[in-house]
Amino acid sequence: MEVVLLNGLLLLLPLAALLLYRYNDTFHYYFKVAFFNCWIVAMATLLCPFAALRGRSVENMKLLRAAILPLKHFYGIKMQVWGSEQLNIKEPYVIVCNHQASLDLMGMVEVIPDRCVPIAKKELMYMGPVGWACWLSGIIFINRHKRADAIDVISQTARTMWCENLRVLIFPEGTRNQNKSMLPFKRGAFHLAVQAQVPIFPMVISPYWDFFSSKDKKFTSGTCTIRILPKVETQGLTPKDVPELTETVRQTMADALTEMSADHCGDQHAEQPPLPRGTGAGAGGGMGSPQYEQDTTWTSN
Repeated sequence: MEVVLLNGLLLLLPLAALLLYRYNDTFHYYFKVAFFNCWIVAMATLLCPFAALRGRSVENMKLLRAAILPLKHFYGIKMQVWGSEQLNIKEPYVIVCNHQASLDLMGMVEVIPDRCVPIAKKELMYMGPVGWACWLSGIIFINRHKRADAIDVISQTARTMWCENLRVLIFPEGTRNQNKSMLPFKRGAFHLAVQAQVPIFPMVISPYWDFFSSKDKKFTSGTCTIRILPKVETQGLTPKDVPELTETVRQTMADALTEMSADHCGDQHAEQPPLPRGTGAGAGGGMGSPQYEQDTTWTSN
């Protein structure tokens, strides 16, 4: 009798979970976040042996991209990309992007080009299979708590960018931010671009307000718009120009975010169709789940 009751309860559990998933927004949110984390860990574990055959290489980013791209279909998130053809240049460059939530990961792999890696906090490297996959993919790690080490990483990365034709993606806000305005930018990304004398491409991801909110525990389907803004040249600039450069790029991105927010609220996307993706939008992206946040701050304002 007890066995029958136990089997009955076990059969009811999936039904209860299904009902909660459909009718309870909080359960729905946590289930999707948990699935995101589990997918990232599972894919990292699966891909590590294949990436290890090549060793530490930016080319392994292609494996991560292939593993992460399907997530947008699972979550019913449509990606609209404007201006990705601007990234189709052969020279190295720095991409700076606003950082709202873990969903930024799906936007990154949709857009960023071949031979592009993010800069991530060093703690990420010690997070089991995820850290191993990131290391094998050439992701650059930085110690945010030791300024001297951070400056050394900037100098090494500036040299590597030209030697290996490397592109680097950085979140200049330094942490996730779901507010309507951008946080003040840290200057590390701009010091890197000036030292390497490479252009900067600002990338702005539209707000997730209508389909995702960690505060309101909301996670539904929706549309994510990504805009690549015109490049900002750094040729001839020196470290003295970094503060002004930082603020100029931030203001440009903030204006774009405000415009995209207004378009989004007014449902005007249909009036401005996305530009076709360029052929250079290839591999890229780092691990950015709610548990494995990419905090790329390393210098103070």
